[in-house]
Amino acid sequence: MAVPGRGAEGRSALLLKVVMAGETCVGKTSIVRRYTEPNAAAAFSSSSYLATIGIDFKVKCITLNGTRVKLQIWDTAGQERFHTLSTSYFRGAQGFVLVYDITNLDSFQGVTSWMKDIHEKAGDEVDIILLGNKCDKESERVVPKYKGEKLAWEHGIPFFETSAKDNVNIEDAFSILTMEILEKCSFCIMQ
Repeated sequence: MAVPGRGAEGRSALLLKVVMAGETCVGKTSIVRRYTEPNAAAAFSSSSYLATIGIDFKVKCITLNGTRVKLQIWDTAGQERFHTLSTSYFRGAQGFVLVYDITNLDSFQGVTSWMKDIHEKAGDEVDIILLGNKCDKESERVVPKYKGEKLAWEHGIPFFETSAKDNVNIEDAFSILTMEILEKCSFCIMQ
């Protein structure tokens, strides 16, 4: 359930929990950093990153269609040894950003398992968006775009190909997810 909170300017804001999910090294942390730290562009010129150990989170306050929203974005570790810990943070989330790497077939094949975990731990009513990350590496692509589109269509969720490095579709993906969550919140409040 969405919770009232305080936005960056002290005004009341709707607090939404969004969880990043997907295999290790697909770029979840880079996506979160690109979205929450837009002025840290220099950090994206480096190709070396440390894997997330356990869990981390960032907050971003936005206004969408006149509604102040405080997004609490939980960045989970994709390594198998942290799987139980990571999925324990799924409870209470309103939205999920499920990420695979277009240059890694195993990460794409793992999406179905992550979807199952999301539905088991967070319920069937949560909003999910699927991201095929690292579209800046077209020459290394092993997962065709149509496969991501087809998988998203089968699950009835939005799909974007993204690049945290080149800042492609990051803002749009979070905006779409937030709008979908807000639509459900509005509907729930009207009942």
